[in-house]
Amino acid sequence: MHQTILVLDFGSQYTQLIARRLRELSVYCEIVPFNTSIDAIRAKEPVGIILSGGPMSVSEAGAPKCAPQVLDLGAPVLGICYGMQLMTDVLGGEVRRSGQREYGHAHVTVAANGSQPRLFAEVPSQLRVWASHGDDVTGVPPGFAVTATSATAPIAAMEAPERSLYALLFHPEVAHTDHGVEILRNFAYNVWGCTGNWTIASFIEEATDRIRQQVGSGRVVCALSGGVDSTVAAMLIHRAIGE
Repeated sequence: MHQTILVLDFGSQYTQLIARRLRELSVYCEIVPFNTSIDAIRAKEPVGIILSGGPMSVSEAGAPKCAPQVLDLGAPVLGICYGMQLMTDVLGGEVRRSGQREYGHAHVTVAANGSQPRLFAEVPSQLRVWASHGDDVTGVPPGFAVTATSATAPIAAMEAPERSLYALLFHPEVAHTDHGVEILRNFAYNVWGCTGNWTIASFIEEATDRIRQQVGSGRVVCALSGGVDSTVAAMLIHRAIGE
């Protein structure tokens, strides 16, 4: 029904924000666990995939990793923070523990490589961004170009447009990053080719229709905790079938 972007969740505190920003851009987005099978990902036919941030280092024992085939599905992939480090590690780049974990504002310069990087189209060349990482990317994988740098992270962003792979070491989804929404819009519309065919209003109508079809002539028991999720569920059910 809708173009879908999948966010593979590696445990970042900002994962829900990624989905929220995309939904605010009228793009349908689902969050799934990082270890979702490649068959399950294919079945959703995503137009794009995001690898979220996460608290671990890719070099740690037990660090979360997705199926490597995710990077070869053909759908454009954006790695954010841990997602960039994982992409680098899987594809043969170099990731090293930094001398000091970076947390807070950083100043990024968009690299001038003869053409405007697709991540930063119509975005100023100097940006104040929000960083939160303990690893640095010290060498990009073969075929990648560095698209942004900072004083503390010589490789703050990279891309391989021929392979539809992009990555950022900072978090565009948080309000602390200047022009972060524009960066995500570039991914959604310029890279993924989204048409913006989803709204929260359409979700309400579609959810209501699905409930009616599922219930049919039956009756429903709805458990209500008083929290937001169950209250929304109860209101949708009431909208669909009444008392």
